[in-house]
Amino acid sequence: MKAVVIRTFGDPDGLEVVDLPAPAPAPGQVLITPEAIGVGGVDAVIRRGTLATHGFKEGHLLGSEVAGNITAVGAGVDETWIGRRVWAFTGLSGGYAEQAVAAVEDVLALPDGLTGAEAVALGSSGVVAHFALERARFTPGETVLVRGAAGSIGITAVQLAARAGAGAVVVTTSSEQRGARLRDLGATHVLDRSGDGGGPDAPSGFDVVIDVVGGPQLPLVLDRLNSNGRFVAVGVVGGHPPADFGMRLMEAFRKSLSFATFSLDTVPVPDRQAVRSAQFAQAARGDLRTVVHQVLPLDQAATAHREMDAGRVFGRIVLVP
Repeated sequence: MKAVVIRTFGDPDGLEVVDLPAPAPAPGQVLITPEAIGVGGVDAVIRRGTLATHGFKEGHLLGSEVAGNITAVGAGVDETWIGRRVWAFTGLSGGYAEQAVAAVEDVLALPDGLTGAEAVALGSSGVVAHFALERARFTPGETVLVRGAAGSIGITAVQLAARAGAGAVVVTTSSEQRGARLRDLGATHVLDRSGDGGGPDAPSGFDVVIDVVGGPQLPLVLDRLNSNGRFVAVGVVGGHPPADFGMRLMEAFRKSLSFATFSLDTVPVPDRQAVRSAQFAQAARGDLRTVVHQVLPLDQAATAHREMDAGRVFGRIVLVP
């Protein structure tokens, strides 16, 4: 089968299309023929080598989510799954391929009216946005900043915060065009990437920050938390923050600020699947919007990563075998 692996860590030219043996489902697993493969920020972070110390090695087969049809099941799996159209989490490996395996507990049947591309644009990112707001103890009326809002996590977080009654939903993004699209999704104020702009009525401080970016400017965002403000980091697509960023919290001790990281790995699988199922149903009805930036053939995965690295993606790029 055709698959995309990391030949060398670094820029997208290090990705390589190779032929690999098709996987067979182990006990408790299903085999899926993907119709859509999600390209996520975590894929880019792994590809750059940022997470190499976590055991990722050259030759790694990228991809964490797919949507398609189940064609076989492993021992112990109900055979009625065969032929069903599903979304699946493949872990942090195995998605960029013409065949993929996933644990059956990480598989969810797709509702009618939801395309595979829409499913992988929402499947992982939607639940991250949901539980990040929950981790931030967000309540109606509070001011929320979504930093790096043009990605699929940010796009969903904007919608969820707006629907839940945020007093203001502030976003950072790179252009007026993107800002206009985010306003259409529920944002009330648009800042540039440095956190400037937004107009004279833009909030000067935030009760909640959902941050996909990280990077060297993270301490400046901490400075803008209101008293009792909560900052939740859900990604580091802009790189790691300065090693001493925690000093900002200590210097603002009297404001009782909170900083948290959030990984979906800490949420029990049944809880993730319950939220994901509800979000898929909402998306199928049109109550929750998904944004597919572009659909590319699998062998153009490097092009997809170049688009992400250049900051040109709004929503999610989807690969098709």
